[in-house]
Amino acid sequence: MSKEMKIIAAKEAITYVKDGMTLGLGTGSTVDEFLILLSKEIQNGLNICGVVTSEKTKNLSNKLSIPLTTLENVKKLDLTIDGADEIDADLSLIKGGGGALLREKIIAFNSSEVLIIADESKLVDKLGIFKLPIEVSPYEHEVTSFKIMDKLNEVGYNGSISLRKDDQNIFITDGGNYIYDLSIGLINEPDNLEQLLNLIPGVFENGLFINLTKKVIIGSENGVRVITK
Repeated sequence: MSKEMKIIAAKEAITYVKDGMTLGLGTGSTVDEFLILLSKEIQNGLNICGVVTSEKTKNLSNKLSIPLTTLENVKKLDLTIDGADEIDADLSLIKGGGGALLREKIIAFNSSEVLIIADESKLVDKLGIFKLPIEVSPYEHEVTSFKIMDKLNEVGYNGSISLRKDDQNIFITDGGNYIYDLSIGLINEPDNLEQLLNLIPGVFENGLFINLTKKVIIGSENGVRVITK
């Protein structure tokens, strides 16, 4: 996707930010464009406080002089701005391509509103072409991965599971966990699958984000459009 489309979506998202808000700050290249615009608004007098979903976002926010706090301090967030890897017609999402899904879901769950910013390539009829990330405990993680596939086979999903690597090394999340990526084809009932996966001991969270957003901002070559649920 062109950088222009990311900026188009980010510019629209800025219009939802009001003075005095506590903001959840997501992770990813589209959110990075939003942070750059947010820092300019702060320089012009906007008063906000952010809670980050990743070390990457924290580092960029610090560089841009965006004031940060913690969820413990503010208890509740007014608005979270984040990206997505896939978005279906119900505004269910697959997230976690950047490896921050557990923290992103914690932040989204504790926000009054979640605004997703993306380009039109992220819109799909059905979730599942993008691999589904699952964040797991490193402890006996291979056994957890076998159990994930067992449970999926029981409900009719076939495919493969692979441990995420960063070059030759195992990818480690900011929380010190591992990520498995699932290729199981199109997902028929994402809400049921989300619950099924999270019941497996060793699984901390999965990349299905269901009923967490009611508004998606899409940047495209024809400008911006806002999809609401």
